[in-house]
Amino acid sequence: MRFSTEGIAGPRTLASWREIFGHEVMKLDMEPLGDMPFHCSASLRTLPGLIIASIAGSPNRLMPARTKEDSENFLVVVPTSGTTTVSAHGRDVSLGPGDATVISTADLDLIVTPSPASFLALAIPAMILGPVIANLGEVLTTLIPSSTDALQLLLGYVAALHDDMTLAAPGTRHQVVTHIHDLVAMALGAGSAVTAMAQGHGLRAARLRAIKSDIMGRLDQHDLSVEVLAARHRVSARYISRLFKSEGRTFTDFVLTQRLKRAHDMLQDGRFADRSVGTIAFDTGFSDLSYFNRTFRRAHGTTPSDVRKAQEQSVDRIERA
Repeated sequence: MRFSTEGIAGPRTLASWREIFGHEVMKLDMEPLGDMPFHCSASLRTLPGLIIASIAGSPNRLMPARTKEDSENFLVVVPTSGTTTVSAHGRDVSLGPGDATVISTADLDLIVTPSPASFLALAIPAMILGPVIANLGEVLTTLIPSSTDALQLLLGYVAALHDDMTLAAPGTRHQVVTHIHDLVAMALGAGSAVTAMAQGHGLRAARLRAIKSDIMGRLDQHDLSVEVLAARHRVSARYISRLFKSEGRTFTDFVLTQRLKRAHDMLQDGRFADRSVGTIAFDTGFSDLSYFNRTFRRAHGTTPSDVRKAQEQSVDRIERA
C-alpha cells in the first residue's frame, strides 16, 4: 500500500492523511509543526505478524489514535534521515539516523519530528514479542544505537525485502517474518535461550542477505573472494561458506551465476550495444574470455555472440516497423 499527499491541495491534505493512512492504517494522528506546508508519503507492507512502514514528510507531531478494541503492538522506530524524539512509558528518547527504539502502542504518548525526515517503522504484535524479551519494562523506549550489530542486520534485511516478489509464497512470508522477529528480539537483548535460537535462524538469514547484497554490488571486481567478504562483514570465510552450503550451493557458484546473469542482461540491453562481448565479460568480473564463453553457453544454452546478434536483429525489426 502506498500513500502520498502529492496532488492533494489545501486543507484536504492533512484531512486525507488522517482519514486514509493515519486513523485506518497506522492508528496515529498527526499535527504539522512550523510554517512548512504539510506533506507526507508512505509505503506499507503487511505480512502475518508484521507491518513494515516507510514514512517521509514535513515536520510533525504524531499521537496515538487507538481505540480500546485495537490490539497492542510493539513499534520499532528507526529514523533514516533527520531526528525524532519518542515519548512513551514515562521516558523520552532522542534518535538520530540509524538509531532505534521499541515502544508499546498502548503506552505511546508522542513522536516529534522537528524537521523534514524519514523513518522506518515495524509493528509486531505484543503477544509475539513480549514473552521472549527479558526485563521488558527496562528496555522499552531506550536508545538502540545505530552501531548495534543486530540492528544493522535488521535494517539490511528489511531493505533487501523492498519489492521482493518472492514474498508472494506463504511459506516464504512466514520465514521472513520469523527472521525479523528474531533480529528485533536480539537488538532488545532477549534471554539467552531466545538469543541462541535467533542466532540460529534470523541472524544467519540476515547475514546471508547482507552478503549477497554486497556481492551484487561488487560483481565487476575481479578480486572478489570469500576472504575479502569475510573481512568486510567481520566473520570467517568458513562461516560464509557454511551460509551458502545451507542453501545447497557454494559461494563460487552463486557469484558465477550472478555474473553470467548480469552479462546476459547487458547483452540484451541496447544501452550497452557499444560494448563488445569481451568488454561486457570484463565488466562483469571475468578475466578469461574463453572461460566466460564456455560457462555462458553452459548456463544459457547459447553463446554471448548469439545473444548480442538476436538483440541487434530485434532493434532492426523495431526500426523498420
